[in-house]
Amino acid sequence: MLPTPGRMLAPIKEYTMTFPGHIHCDSIMDSLADGVFTVDKDWTITFFNRAAANITGIPVEQAVGRKCRDVFHSSICDGACALKTCMEQNLSMTNKSIHIVGPDGKRIPLSISASPLRDKDGRLIGGVETFRDLSDISLMRRQLQGERTLEDIITRSRGMTRVLDILPRIAASRTSVLLLGESGTGKELVARAIHNMSPRKNGPFVTVNCGALPETLMESELFGYKKGAFTDAKTDHKGKFQAAHKGTILLDELGDLPYRLQVKLLRVLQDMIVEPLGSSNAVAVDVRVIAATNLDLEAMAAAGQFRQDLFYRLNVARIALPSLRERPEDIPLLARHFIEHFNAVQASQVEGLSEDVTFLLLRHNYPGNVRELRNILEYATLLQHKGFIQVEHLPEYLHPDPQQPTLTRPGMTLREIKRQAALQSIKRNGGRKMAACRELGISKDTLRRILGDEQAPPQGA
Repeated sequence: MLPTPGRMLAPIKEYTMTFPGHIHCDSIMDSLADGVFTVDKDWTITFFNRAAANITGIPVEQAVGRKCRDVFHSSICDGACALKTCMEQNLSMTNKSIHIVGPDGKRIPLSISASPLRDKDGRLIGGVETFRDLSDISLMRRQLQGERTLEDIITRSRGMTRVLDILPRIAASRTSVLLLGESGTGKELVARAIHNMSPRKNGPFVTVNCGALPETLMESELFGYKKGAFTDAKTDHKGKFQAAHKGTILLDELGDLPYRLQVKLLRVLQDMIVEPLGSSNAVAVDVRVIAATNLDLEAMAAAGQFRQDLFYRLNVARIALPSLRERPEDIPLLARHFIEHFNAVQASQVEGLSEDVTFLLLRHNYPGNVRELRNILEYATLLQHKGFIQVEHLPEYLHPDPQQPTLTRPGMTLREIKRQAALQSIKRNGGRKMAACRELGISKDTLRRILGDEQAPPQGA
């Protein structure tokens, strides 16, 4: 049975509590299903109940006596601490959604409440926070809405769902992986997911941008060098492949790797050895290689711009990530995800997107893909701290031109954009209007009104 969402445990108002008989306060706190912890004025944890240990995966004895930020690694530890706000402003905070990072690196969604902690004379001595694990509730909500999640990837589109279906099998193998997709489609996110699900998850994950350095530096960066190999080589230096030993290396923008270095990379893939600059001895490495690019390597190989043998060596497990414009049904889902993240980081209370903003975002072409959508919403949540994001909170390049209200083609008004986006959503959902409403984040009445505008004259006509 999934837990039924309930009211959070009310924040504790006083440090000293009395109970009938010989019941001890700590025993009461340990019997609660919600996590409870207290801190002193220096942010050192002074109490940590059993539920807190179960939710976080951190034993009580390892939590008490440590700074709370070192225990929770929360999304609000950097500048937006709920306890700090409550203690400094003498107020209570309830049902704030955040996430923490557990010892295994997994994100845990929580609903927290916090209050100042005072002694019987009313003097501030610290703070108290209660929290509830929302993992099962979040999973249930996503399942009901047709969402798929894997690691930090969320989607409801068919294209990305097919990718998520094959990732566990690919991760369990030893083969090299080639990730293809436009810039900003989440190739590094997928690469990290493969690493985290693989037998190498406890090893290092090393990223190299093959287009960021000149050829001379790239060679030493990848393969390392020996002392005296060149003028500034004062000591031996391990390259990225040696740093990734027993783990995974992501070669991002592989299409920009110089042709000469492609030969050395091929030898690493075939023989699992690297030759540092200035050394006559090869060094054995045990590395899983994931390559990523937004270029057409197959066409480059056919034109002699990329080694064919290297392409075929990499092109075993090939994953093509769809662009955001190919998965518009994910835009409202991703928007909600980013807003929740920025609410936690910026201590804002944005409730979501206005109707006009939803339809504007659905019609945008997204040359920067998911990264661009994230940047748009980060900018919007900086301008709007509470309520719904409106058109005026979006970057200027997304604003409709009042002189010529066109967004995607000449003569297209905002009303028409809404209607077309609604019709496309209904089509994507097989004619199911309620499914379209969930995708667009609107009510059934709103959808009916948008579709009813079909005979209305265009604005400005």
